[in-house]
Amino acid sequence: MSQQTTKFRDELIATANYIATRGKGILAADESTGTIGKRFEKIKVENNEPNRRDYRELLFRAEGFQQYISGVILYEETLYQKAADGTPFTDILNKLGVKIGIKVDKGTTPIPNCPEGETATLGLDDLAARCKKYYEAGARFAKWRAVLKIDPSQNCPTPLAVLENAHGLARYAAICQENGLVPIVEPEVLMDGNHSLQDCVNATERVLSVVVKALHDHKILLEGALLKPNMVTPGHSSPAYKTVTPEEVARATITVLQRTVPVSMPGIMFLSGGQSEEEASRNLNAMNSSGLKTPWSLSFSYGRALQASTLDEWKGDRNNFPAAQKALLERAKANSEAQLGKYGGSSTGSKDLHVEGYVY
Repeated sequence: MSQQTTKFRDELIATANYIATRGKGILAADESTGTIGKRFEKIKVENNEPNRRDYRELLFRAEGFQQYISGVILYEETLYQKAADGTPFTDILNKLGVKIGIKVDKGTTPIPNCPEGETATLGLDDLAARCKKYYEAGARFAKWRAVLKIDPSQNCPTPLAVLENAHGLARYAAICQENGLVPIVEPEVLMDGNHSLQDCVNATERVLSVVVKALHDHKILLEGALLKPNMVTPGHSSPAYKTVTPEEVARATITVLQRTVPVSMPGIMFLSGGQSEEEASRNLNAMNSSGLKTPWSLSFSYGRALQASTLDEWKGDRNNFPAAQKALLERAKANSEAQLGKYGGSSTGSKDLHVEGYVY
């Protein structure tokens, strides 16, 4: 650890453990302006600043959502926005006891001499200055998404892509901790493709082992960091995806985590990765009710799997806030119960949310 990281040590550890509180998880509301525009387009809502503000206000003012949500990841615009009544969103979240996070990566770029689709994440150059600014604005954790794909025919993820992304994640984590932000380390192995469950086991295990070594090499305070991995599933285009059970996903995912992730990390906050709302909840529940050894808090950091039904109910109309907030609370409660291994399932939330080559 650097001298600066030592300065924030106790705060980093406390924040990471708070976010990983049992029965709670993260609402990922950090969609870029372009991505939220695609969501709005589906419900025929114009992508402008007032509509983006209204939608985020809908989320943050859902009465009681702090029972299930310990942290919210914001996009930079949202960090500085105010609700319609002039209250800063940061004040609303702080009053609820919800930790504020911030997306800090700047998207991806192709890696030269790698197969098409293999990318590295951008944003390191000015990251220290931005982290300092975000901390002063009230943020206490950050997110950086690295993207890797499975294609056994091209040996993907290639060793070069894995190494490049692991290095980027570790550099990001070190810069965050030096500036008081808990880094969420997100190496997403995409569910795109028709690969088998075992292919995903092999790829995810390889990726996580290299990422964890990079974190050690960069002297990351693991107690003050969180991991945001994919669940281990067959490829979305594989026939096996439709028949794999939550119990099979749970066993495969936990096996990979047991082989790779130090127990010193307080929380593993899964991404939903294009699973339906219900799939994401059932798979998380299966992990927490499996009886397998899981020394970390296994929880959620969901975007689409918490918001899809909410968007459908909202439709861009403030008069629909109550119905949309009810939908959000239902999914948040479902995932809270899943984190505790007590989710009984629902007949709703089965809409397919997968997008090939998804960009956040």
